[in-house]
Amino acid sequence: MSEAHGIRRGRLRDRTAAAGSEAALVSRPANVRYLVGSAPPGAVLLLGPEGPEHDVLLCPRTPEGTPVEGRPDEALRLHVLPTPGADAAVAAAGFAAAAGAGSLAVEEHHLTVARYRALGSVAPRLRLAELGSAVEQQRIVKDQEEIAALRTAGEITDQALGELLESILVGRTERHLALELERRLVDHGADAPAFATSVGTGPHSGRAGHRPTDRRVEEGDFLSVCLGADFRGYRVEIGRTFVIGTSPADWQIELYDLVFAAQRAARETLAPGVEYREVDRAARHRLEAAGYGEALPASTGHGVGLEIVEDPQLAPSAMGKLDACVPVTVEPGVHLPGRGGVRIDDTLVVRPEADGGPELLTITTKELLAL
Repeated sequence: MSEAHGIRRGRLRDRTAAAGSEAALVSRPANVRYLVGSAPPGAVLLLGPEGPEHDVLLCPRTPEGTPVEGRPDEALRLHVLPTPGADAAVAAAGFAAAAGAGSLAVEEHHLTVARYRALGSVAPRLRLAELGSAVEQQRIVKDQEEIAALRTAGEITDQALGELLESILVGRTERHLALELERRLVDHGADAPAFATSVGTGPHSGRAGHRPTDRRVEEGDFLSVCLGADFRGYRVEIGRTFVIGTSPADWQIELYDLVFAAQRAARETLAPGVEYREVDRAARHRLEAAGYGEALPASTGHGVGLEIVEDPQLAPSAMGKLDACVPVTVEPGVHLPGRGGVRIDDTLVVRPEADGGPELLTITTKELLAL
């Protein structure tokens, strides 16, 4: 991947130069990892003013190279700060000034006001410019190695969820099931869970981002789970809803079929050139027509990659169009207060129709199973 990281840094350098800045400082951890292959705690990347041979990764400590942290590109110069507790971003500004840069583009959306002021104080003659979301925009379209990592993360996630469905669930708490799912993710090769696993039962089912409680699974409950694996820094998401221990009630079948139809409609719209908001509209229209407009989340899905929530956002007001090789979630849901609800969530990669259409990375069945 070192060659890929070098190409990514080159693209950012070209964009920075075109905007009038001689050097760039990348401090947001996911962006550092995208450009370097690793994001040690507190590390920043400086794209130097004199070409790629002067790029440097500044770290408060020596990188450990763990799977969660990643391994830095060996072609990149590494500088470990000599003073414990020093700020790598501030040190990078000093490096840029010493190398003769007159301007430095920074990620203002990531820096605190205090850090931004510290950059100016250490290099008062250095003009600070806004790098904006340049790296985030580069990250939207994934290369084949990134998609391969996401594909493996999806396989791990499906394995962990599939094993849970074969176990006895009645009487166990949401918290216990969430912990077991996270253990199974790691057992099957995940570097870590992609995010905090959500398990919701009964009246908690169908709630987006539900934090597991000590409520126990009961006969007749809806059980909603949302989990994902982190593999080599890349993260996927899957969400499923089941009925526990008995045949589902009529209202459960009706609600499940509705959410499933909405999710399928949104998935079928995924193609290069389709507007982000059209994907959201495909799901939202069906749920609103059934009278659930007030119970819908703000968006139908989002991009994934080095972060579990990335651009693009599949929301009513989102501007932009999908490209090929963009991984996104499609995750409509309805939660009825006091009763529960349904969420169905998949991670897919946008592909043109000539290549078979969207690639599904999370393949656990979406049938309404009684467990």
